[in-house]
Amino acid sequence: MSADLQAIRHLYPFASHYLDVGGPRMHYVDEGTGPAVVMLHGNPTWSFYYRELIAALRCDHRVIAPDHVGCGLSDKPRRYRYTLATHIDNLERLLDRLGLEAVTLAVHDWGGAIGFGLAARRPDRVSRFIVFNTAAFFGPVPRRIRLCRLPVLGPLAVRGANAFARGAVWMACKNRNRMTPEVRAGYLLPYDSYAHRMAILRFVQDIPVRPNDCSYALLASIEASLPQFRNRPMIILWGMGDFCFNERFLDGWIERFPEAQVHRFPQAGHYVLEDAAEQIMPLVCRFLEPASCLQSAD
Repeated sequence: MSADLQAIRHLYPFASHYLDVGGPRMHYVDEGTGPAVVMLHGNPTWSFYYRELIAALRCDHRVIAPDHVGCGLSDKPRRYRYTLATHIDNLERLLDRLGLEAVTLAVHDWGGAIGFGLAARRPDRVSRFIVFNTAAFFGPVPRRIRLCRLPVLGPLAVRGANAFARGAVWMACKNRNRMTPEVRAGYLLPYDSYAHRMAILRFVQDIPVRPNDCSYALLASIEASLPQFRNRPMIILWGMGDFCFNERFLDGWIERFPEAQVHRFPQAGHYVLEDAAEQIMPLVCRFLEPASCLQSAD
């Protein structure tokens, strides 16, 4: 992987940091100084998803972007409790280790449940929210994702054929010229073998669908905690062409956070930062700092 990583360093030019989270090492980016922005990716992405936003914000913010255990440049143990609770635990350890308080959370995909799970546990740690296509509440699971949860088909497709990660680089980005061969290689780089795709499968299997599912009760408690954050600043940036986190999820956010800033991107999909980065970054900069970051980005 090291040789492949060097090939995309011009896209992802960040120093690597690691935290021991009770055995595995969790990789994270830590760039810039100033108010902290913590960026949480989902499945099957990694901190690479946030690369352009990291570069734009580090001018006057401290940007932390971890790779969940099993993802990105983090360790990928075969035997590990890949659950929502574990990912929240790891995030809390990272914030404790770095001494971060009153952070801005940027969340995408599974990052929503993980980030709001941390906020529910430690509401004093989070001051603002940047919400990309994600959820921290229950919603419909697309059939194509449900198929990846099946006992035999799931492991064969997700780990054997790498269908989940490969499918995502085609289905999650609507603007095809943005998904260049180099960018596609960046997304797929950490998931280059059967052994390295365990977390992708476990994330899919951990989606809470029924009350007896492992993370169902935890997601229910996170959903119940959301009203306490209603008065905290939030910006929602939504790719309207997302087949998974569709407009019903956006409506769910607006219903819960009617005061949030909402920006819809009709020509963007699930990887909204790939499809609409040049539109999104000025909006995020204004949300965080009315002048300084935006001026630096110009």
